[in-house]
Amino acid sequence: MKKSILLLLLLPLISLQFCTCPEEARYDPEQEMSAIRTVLEKYTIARENEDILMIEEVWATNEDIILIGTDSDEHYLGWDEIRKAIQKQFGSFENVLISITDQKIQTDRDGRTAWFSQTLNYNFIFDGEAMSFEGIRATGVLDKQEEKWKIVQVHLSVPIEVEIDKEMTH
Repeated sequence: MKKSILLLLLLPLISLQFCTCPEEARYDPEQEMSAIRTVLEKYTIARENEDILMIEEVWATNEDIILIGTDSDEHYLGWDEIRKAIQKQFGSFENVLISITDQKIQTDRDGRTAWFSQTLNYNFIFDGEAMSFEGIRATGVLDKQEEKWKIVQVHLSVPIEVEIDKEMTH
């Protein structure tokens, strides 16, 4: 009886010795943050250089990804719609320069999903005229797919000043 109890206690340890299970991937927060920052930086560089192939490298290309732009009719679902919207913008703007501030990135505990917020200053030439959008708020979500971070959702908004009567708020 004692031998069978001892065997039952040792069996899990013995089976672990012969397990061919892959070693569990370790989550390194610093390494993942660096990889996410690189993806976001590549996305910015690709927009400045009108490089749709580089954008395709950093965006997931499936049909459930989302891009919400600053205009009320800019709600794109799926890679095909997003690609068309980006290419249309490439055809309209020249000499794009984007600066990013206040970037914040978070990940889930398993390091498979990340979300970010940042502020963009977007400078460009439109119809021969220099233009600038200051303080565009950008938020988004990235998903780790086949060990590469991919953007799956972006939302852009332009802050406005709202005049509210102080009497209404009290």
